[in-house]
Formats: sequence, structure tokens, C-alpha cells
Amino acid sequence: MRMRRPGRPEDLPDAGVLWARWAALAVATWDAEEEQERFRHGYWLGDGDHDLRYDDGACSRWVLTRAAGDRAVLFGQDDAGEVGRYRPPIDVLAGSPEWVRSEGLHDLLARGRVECVYWFEDGTWHRAPYPDDLRDDGLDCGIGHLASRDRAVEAICALFEFDDDCEGVVEACERFFAHAERGTVTGEVVRAFADEVFRIRTAYELLWPKVPIARSETDLAAMTALVRWR
Repeated sequence: MRMRRPGRPEDLPDAGVLWARWAALAVATWDAEEEQERFRHGYWLGDGDHDLRYDDGACSRWVLTRAAGDRAVLFGQDDAGEVGRYRPPIDVLAGSPEWVRSEGLHDLLARGRVECVYWFEDGTWHRAPYPDDLRDDGLDCGIGHLASRDRAVEAICALFEFDDDCEGVVEACERFFAHAERGTVTGEVVRAFADEVFRIRTAYELLWPKVPIARSETDLAAMTALVRWR
């Protein structure tokens, strides 16, 4: 599944599935020491347990926030997007319900840190209307790799620098995402995935990046809880 440019609400998967894939990437790259860092990049759980963050360290920054009633808000910015440069300015909150319009989001918009906002309610994604000549809102470049499981598998393989010659890697990643989307990730599932990543890295002499690091049962509990939408 490929997203269009600019993105459309129907290009996004169900919010629970999006959360699961995003969280699976956060678990796959988990390092307990990095969880304490204030400034970071990659995939991680934000403050509290209701939002996921993604920052590629260069040109893309995104947040997925859970809200009551199986609702969610996705917002962020990618340098490929043209919303911030469009004139007259686009109101990316036009038509959004009050629960979307948080003080924090308004602050980020005012500082130019957010140019793209989608919200999920009653099982459907929504966004503000765009001008017909807007070419890109940054959604595809920023979040497109989470639009389908195939693209998510490609993304996680790229993170671990696996290529087509690494036997078993696609199957291992597909199993992990399948568990995440079904809500069946357990400590044993995380351990099995980490062991398989380590095996493949060792077999093909790949020294970087690291496998998921869980230093305690508390780490494992946090990693498995991260993937649950509810």
C-alpha cells in the first residue's frame, strides 16, 4: 500500500494497527538506557503511556497520541511537506473536534513544529481540507513505512541493515509485526525476536545496530505493554 501525496485519511491503517506497527519498531530498537534520554531519535514511547514518537534525526518528526474512546491524533512534520510554506496559510485543524485541539498541539503549531494533523474517531481517519494545488503534506515520507505490514518489514530490515541475502529475516520480522497487530506480544515473543535478530547478525557478521536490549523483567514488561493499543 502506497500513500498518495498529499496524504488522504483512507491511506492510513486503523489507529490500533498503526500504533502496533509503530510500537513494534520501538520495541525492536529498545535500549533501557536510551529510554532515559531527553533528546533522541528513532522510535520511542513519549511521556506517560499514551503517545509514541518518531524522529529520523534529520527531517521527519511525528507523534501518535491515544485518546479516550479508541480515538487518536497523528501529527508531525516532514521536510517534503509544503503545508508550512503554502500561502495563504492552511488551517490544519479546520473541522477538527475540540478534543483534538490540545494546548500542546496549538503551541507546536504556533512554533512551526507541526504541519500535518490527522485524527481518528469512530473508526475513521480525518484531516482538514487542503487546497487542490498542494502537492505534499509530508505524510508519505514521514509515516508511509507504517501504512502496510510489507513496508513496515522493509523499514525494520533497513534499521538492522539486513538485505535479501539474510535468510529468515523477513519471516522473523513478519512474525513480530503479526504478534503486534494481534496484541499477542509477550516477553517470550520479544526474547525470541531478539534472539533471531542476534543469530542473523552473527551469521552475517553484522555488528550494528544493536538488538533489543532488555536488562530486567521490568524492561520486558514495559516493552510488551508498549505494543498494546488498549
